[in-house]
Amino acid sequence: MTFFVHHLRQPLLLASMSLLAAGPLYAEQAQYRFDLPAQSLDQSISALARQTDSRILFNTDATRAVRAPALHQQLSVEQALRQLIANSGLTLSRTADGQYLIALPAEPSQGALELESSTVVGRLPVATTEGSHSYTSGAVTLGKGVQKLKDIPQSVTVMTRQQMDDQNTETISDLVERTPGLTAAKSPGSGLFIYSRGFSIDTIQYDGVPIPRNTYSLGSYLTEDLSIYDRAEVLRGPAALLQGGDSPGGAMNLVRKRGQDKATVSLTGKAGSWDRYGLQLDAGGPLNASGTLRGRTVVSQSDNGSFIDYVRGWNQTVYGALDYDFTPDLTVGIGMANQKGHSRPAMLGTPRYADGSNPDWSRSKYVGADWNRANNDQNSVYLDASYRLDDNWRVKAAGVYMSEHNGATYQALWDALQTNGSTENTYIDWSTDFTTHSKGLDLYLDGQFTGFGFEQTFLLGANYSHIETDDRWARAPTFGADWSNVDHHRPMPSIYDLASRSRGELTGYEVEQKGFYSRWSVNLTEPLKLILGARTSWYDYTYNAERFDHSNQNESSTSTNGKVSPYAGLVYALNEQWSVYTSYTDVFQPQTSRTSTGSVVEPVTGSNYELGLKGELLDGAVNASVALFRYDQEHRAVLDRSGSKGCDGWYCSKASGKVRSQGLEAQVSGEVLSGLQVMAGYVYNTTKYLEDGDYKGKVFSPWTPKHQLKLWADYTLPGDWNRTSIGLGTTAVTGTSSYDHVFDLPGYAVWDARVAYKVNDEVSVAANLNNLLDKKYYQPAYSTIDYNNYYGDPRNVMFSVKYTPVF
Repeated sequence: MTFFVHHLRQPLLLASMSLLAAGPLYAEQAQYRFDLPAQSLDQSISALARQTDSRILFNTDATRAVRAPALHQQLSVEQALRQLIANSGLTLSRTADGQYLIALPAEPSQGALELESSTVVGRLPVATTEGSHSYTSGAVTLGKGVQKLKDIPQSVTVMTRQQMDDQNTETISDLVERTPGLTAAKSPGSGLFIYSRGFSIDTIQYDGVPIPRNTYSLGSYLTEDLSIYDRAEVLRGPAALLQGGDSPGGAMNLVRKRGQDKATVSLTGKAGSWDRYGLQLDAGGPLNASGTLRGRTVVSQSDNGSFIDYVRGWNQTVYGALDYDFTPDLTVGIGMANQKGHSRPAMLGTPRYADGSNPDWSRSKYVGADWNRANNDQNSVYLDASYRLDDNWRVKAAGVYMSEHNGATYQALWDALQTNGSTENTYIDWSTDFTTHSKGLDLYLDGQFTGFGFEQTFLLGANYSHIETDDRWARAPTFGADWSNVDHHRPMPSIYDLASRSRGELTGYEVEQKGFYSRWSVNLTEPLKLILGARTSWYDYTYNAERFDHSNQNESSTSTNGKVSPYAGLVYALNEQWSVYTSYTDVFQPQTSRTSTGSVVEPVTGSNYELGLKGELLDGAVNASVALFRYDQEHRAVLDRSGSKGCDGWYCSKASGKVRSQGLEAQVSGEVLSGLQVMAGYVYNTTKYLEDGDYKGKVFSPWTPKHQLKLWADYTLPGDWNRTSIGLGTTAVTGTSSYDHVFDLPGYAVWDARVAYKVNDEVSVAANLNNLLDKKYYQPAYSTIDYNNYYGDPRNVMFSVKYTPVF
């Protein structure tokens, strides 16, 4: 007999065999909303097993040739299996250990238990969110190993593949705008800054490996395509335990797509407003008969017009990945990606009037030149290996290398508009050439054991990151511009022309960080869990700059050695669904400002306190949470205006600044009713300077709204209409301020909608309508009266057709 083999190949699965055993217990009683097309029976059984975390044994020879009916209703696992095998001649039974067995009537059930001929079909909810049709995940890998959302004493959000597809989430900018608690602040370049709780998220994790990314001055624009990722896991609040010296905003983990156990192919075409077109091929599956070698490839191409005159561009992504099981306990994976983008951008946005009032530009207004251009070329290599020592312990090693080039040459208006009626202004011409090389390594041991009568888990690891840049930039103004009649056809300058006319610099950054981390948890009593952790970090930062003629050389550096960051949490299970928690996290962030004595200002330090309630409802179909948090930060560098101007002709600094961020977060995600998937998040957040020579009492993070609501719901119609789904959502925020605290931006609510229809089991069509009410608003940004004011997208539509052949 040849039984279908579904190894626990994902490294994440190997770490948590104990959780797999719980799968049948849930599946036996739980009701699930199934949405399976008519296809071969082995495909339907595999999809059902992945969705429900069930363990199912079956004969592939007997099931591959059977055509299973479509299944679009809510059933238990056993009910669903019986419908799938109806009229097939196969039987359904249960083994002694609770597994489901599908077999020919003449097959002895004991044969299924021979290890040589069969293993179980099963999955952990975190293995992949593809095919789950869900807006939530039972657990995450953001904190190393596998952790249930309910057991993490901090706020966490998972943006699943299903939600990304439903909302047509293609870029990190789209992701941030649709993830509860995050704010996307438009940078002066072509990228963005990510903020959470008023602080930036400067480090991005790739499959759990952290590397510095979100720093405009280093040329990392964060413009990459999300088509190669299965999900995004976001932790709000400090992540010093795993990332060391870093901003307290939080952490984002992008988890790559991998080859699955069944061959899958999808071809998606898109066409939308402003001449936007896209085509994507996504294919993967086993590459040998035993399924021990699996591959995945994604090829994506898009051409994008814009509502802004002259603006357009194209993007291309090519991704390939292989995973190989050397043994049932050892899996090694490698992936490579190249992402390119070329565009004529509207850099630096538009200015406002000098008194901060709004000139009410047309949304199509372009103040650049026809030679504005920006290009991005990013190459990434991913490597990981996971080894299961036994059923309770696993070692994982992972590495990421990323090489990125960002270049741009552009024109923009540079000065605030005069209020006396004059249209005179200034053109600023910029040219940038940024090259960045980043690498990160992470190694950890994760396991569980029972000692002194207590169930315990332990994590011990180390990671390393290094980023080095080779950058150059130049700019020069041209006075006498007329902002009412912008000249788009001025001669294009070179970077050397600009440097000779005004200013140009050669700059370089080198940032290295390494550390050891550990986390220990113990179930003190049946409902109470104690979590303790600490990290010891070493941090080195060097910056150098000089003019193009190699004059005015300047170098600064800072180091932190053996800095310890403690972490503690308590989780109390009220019942099987709900738990309350409290946590404390310590944070440090090195600074580069100098004091009057010539030394570097000591690192910023902070403490985060959080109290929350979490629920895992409807057998894991829904996750809910609410949290209160307060983060106090001190030793921020502020200008020492009582001293002399001894730091490059200006005041030196001292460590006396204090900032507080506090608020409430609430979130619900998952299938709250049959066929209704929801992601809803509300955040109340205030940020304030407690001590600062210039801004005391003012808002610290001007682009962070006090109130934020993000909601998206998708409903699959019941009965004969079950091939149709309808989505609706909003992003609503209260007003924010400009970076220079001169003017306020009003709040806004933007509504989006979607209608999708399954033509048949292989073809589906959808229409996403964004900014349904055509709200005219400015995006949160590093905006000033002089530049960097950007409108949000007007009403637009994107049509898509997806073809997924049934094998």
